[in-house]
Amino acid sequence: MSEESAAERTVLEERTLTPMRKTIARRLGESYREAVHVTVNRTVDAEPLRAATDAAAADETGSTPSVTDVILCALSETLASHPSFNATYEDETHRLYDEQNVGIAVSIDDGLVTPVLSDLASKSLIEVTTARRRLTERVQSGDYTMGLFRNGTFTLSNLGPLGVDSFDPIINPPEVAILGLGRMTGRAVESEGAVEVRQHLTLSLSIDHRILDGADAARFLETLANNVETAEKYG
Repeated sequence: MSEESAAERTVLEERTLTPMRKTIARRLGESYREAVHVTVNRTVDAEPLRAATDAAAADETGSTPSVTDVILCALSETLASHPSFNATYEDETHRLYDEQNVGIAVSIDDGLVTPVLSDLASKSLIEVTTARRRLTERVQSGDYTMGLFRNGTFTLSNLGPLGVDSFDPIINPPEVAILGLGRMTGRAVESEGAVEVRQHLTLSLSIDHRILDGADAARFLETLANNVETAEKYG
């Protein structure tokens, strides 16, 4: 029996990484080499989120809050209750911060970047809406400096609009946690003897297990779930 010849491989294209992509590759490699990732998932009733979003008023530009904006308000209240998550870990030191500087993952041509929404806790829902949309527009248009990505204390990544149900988000070093959002999906729920379809959302929280434990993550998600399911208070 004759030996089969080796498979041929023809280069279609070679791509040199852009400086931005090199930075992303370096930081994510650093995150996976150093941080001990553990992801905890929890599915919550998203109907209150939808109701709060629908009821919210528009800002001065006419923009109305999105589900992400309402979740940011719920996240802010949660971080206030669990300050060890609003933190970094460097030089064997766990540093907790007064300000909630939350990175918002935004997709651009060069990859995924996380401009920082500063001092989230000081902002109302309308202010969050305006600030987040300005951040997104700036990075997507290329009108930004690297200072826009510095001094984050926590990160939010939303892949729901891309049809993802859940995922394991990668921590943005030196932060110690990141929250991932999946898409909303309908689930049949029994209530008072009747069955209705309600929208649900999966929250995926990745933590650095060197600093935080699974039980800490579970308690964080419990608080976040309660805030999400009472989202009308942010309107």
